Amino acid sequence: MAITEELRGLVVRTAGSLKQGAPRRQYMADTVTSLGLSQRQAQALFGWGRDTLRKALHERRSGIQCCDAFARRGRKPAEYRLPNLLGDIQDLVEDQCQTDGTFRTTRLYCRLSAAQVRRLLIERKGYAAALPSVQTITAKLNGLGFRLRKVAKCRPQKKCRRPTPSSRT
Repeated sequence: MAITEELRGLVVRTAGSLKQGAPRRQYMADTVTSLGLSQRQAQALFGWGRDTLRKALHERRSGIQCCDAFARRGRKPAEYRLPNLLGDIQDLVEDQCQTDGTFRTTRLYCRLSAAQVRRLLIERKGYAAALPSVQTITAKLNGLGFRLRKVAKCRPQKKCRRPTPSSRT
């Protein structure tokens, strides 16, 4: 069967409209088997990866869907490599924290910057220079509930005149 440019475009658009994962692989396997194509031909015509096609055809043959681990992809957080990092940051920062000067919120404000926290981790806790960046430590501090801002001082209320019985306020 000759595959026209219109059919090729339709197949590519349909596969692109499906979500990544098992439904898309099922469509790919159905298309390849119904058109009688090999994996290499499907790769050349539609731009699909041969590993994905191999997995799709295997799922079709066996009837078992493979689990996708999308959540496990990407870089692991810093706590994965350094399991004591959050506890050590909390130990260092708790001494330098103060509450909101107006006592309106329960936020804790930290007098240290993230660069200072990083330097203290190296000096006091014995971490090597392989610590995460300052930006990552800032994100960890925010995640622990510390805010890296100066505390606004309590301003005294303005003195206002007392209302006299003759005034209307």
